[in-house]
Amino acid sequence: MRVLLATAELAPLVTVGGLAQAAAGLVAELRRQGVQVEVVLPDYGGIELDDEHVTGVDVPPWAGPATVRRGVHRDVGPLSLVRAPRLERSHPYLQPSGEGWPDNDWRFMAFSRAVAAIAAADRPDVIHLNDWHTGATLAALDDSIPSVLSLHNLAYQGLTDGSWLSGIGPRAGHFEWFGHTNPLSGAVALADAVVAVSPTYAEEILTPRHGFGLDGPLRNRWAAVSGILNGIDTDVWNPATDAALAAVYSAADRAGERDAARRRNRAAVFERAGWSADAAADDTLLGVMVTRLTGQKGVDILAPIVPVLRTVPMRVVVLGSGEVDLAVGLNRAAAAHPDWFAFVPGYDDAFGHLLFGSADAYLMPSRFEPCGLAQMQAMRYGAIPVVTDVGGLHDTVTDADDDRHGTGFVAYEASPLAFTSALFRTARRLGNGRARHSLMSRVMKLDWSWRAPARQYIDLYTRLTNR
Repeated sequence: MRVLLATAELAPLVTVGGLAQAAAGLVAELRRQGVQVEVVLPDYGGIELDDEHVTGVDVPPWAGPATVRRGVHRDVGPLSLVRAPRLERSHPYLQPSGEGWPDNDWRFMAFSRAVAAIAAADRPDVIHLNDWHTGATLAALDDSIPSVLSLHNLAYQGLTDGSWLSGIGPRAGHFEWFGHTNPLSGAVALADAVVAVSPTYAEEILTPRHGFGLDGPLRNRWAAVSGILNGIDTDVWNPATDAALAAVYSAADRAGERDAARRRNRAAVFERAGWSADAAADDTLLGVMVTRLTGQKGVDILAPIVPVLRTVPMRVVVLGSGEVDLAVGLNRAAAAHPDWFAFVPGYDDAFGHLLFGSADAYLMPSRFEPCGLAQMQAMRYGAIPVVTDVGGLHDTVTDADDDRHGTGFVAYEASPLAFTSALFRTARRLGNGRARHSLMSRVMKLDWSWRAPARQYIDLYTRLTNR
């Protein structure tokens, strides 16, 4: 089977959010299971390929001239890079000021038109699109190639000027959205299958609360909508081999050996956070967050809780970058409570791994969460997730106070009060050494790999091609 998969991000080459990790993980596992996948990515610049060859792409004058560089990348394997005017940028979406590039609409409309041209020329068995950046592809294609649209985050839709409707393709009428052009609404209308990145998110997006205005069009396509939970790369996220850790460990280790390794990781985290060696040696629980600073992730739900952390008791370290006002709030909380709360601004992949390898609890107070990868990564390292009951968090975390086979602790609404209650319950359970080791061993043995999700996608591709 030949699949053309188009995405704006692909780890480790271009990583902004979960889309990059999901696309890379799915592609790698599909290939392992025998699927021939052509990955098409914008050529943002600086990506070297071996055995490279360049061909032209037949696009309208407004979208070109365009070419595609095909070759092999040492980290991700076979790769196709679309080169067109203005696609090459230092960041796929944002200027150095943090604002979006003013021509993002043109850039991703041009990319989508190039993807359509590649598909029309190569005739894959299935075309698999991801989020709004590739949605307009279907405006320029007929329905002779089965299509899959993955929804990683419905909050981002690429809404732009209505004048685009005259140039994106013969099926542009499906992309009209109250006088504007919406790449995602058109893709939802035209894709043969619409796949949300978790089963619960697939249900949530059919409601006004989580549909971001597209709940109506999605309900119109309800028979085509499904949910497939993302996986994680269990080779990258493996505490037994992770070079970013001060000490490695595994689920097979004795509890004492595992604790000793995690204490060494904890000491390295405390040093980075500016906490003393004496603090690292005490038994106070350590909670961490590795996150984008956005309203979605509930960072502002955590900030009011910081004064209460001493009584939980729990120290917390947050690593992340994003919205300036949220970063300011975290800096203020860290300045006011320096013994219990630390904020490390920025993106630091190695330190993120170290945080997972040191933490007793992973905090994720999301307002909505299409899938979430961090809670699965945390469990792989034995950090117990404390989450809200939304989207993929609902599908991956069951409350250990409600279920003897539970995997974490759940706040049943996204509020400081509910999340504080969940933290107190977490501290009570993890304060018992035997209960903590039992829970830690359980979550570390869970299989969050891409094997089962990739099989579900292959089954979907097969149904579409047979149809």
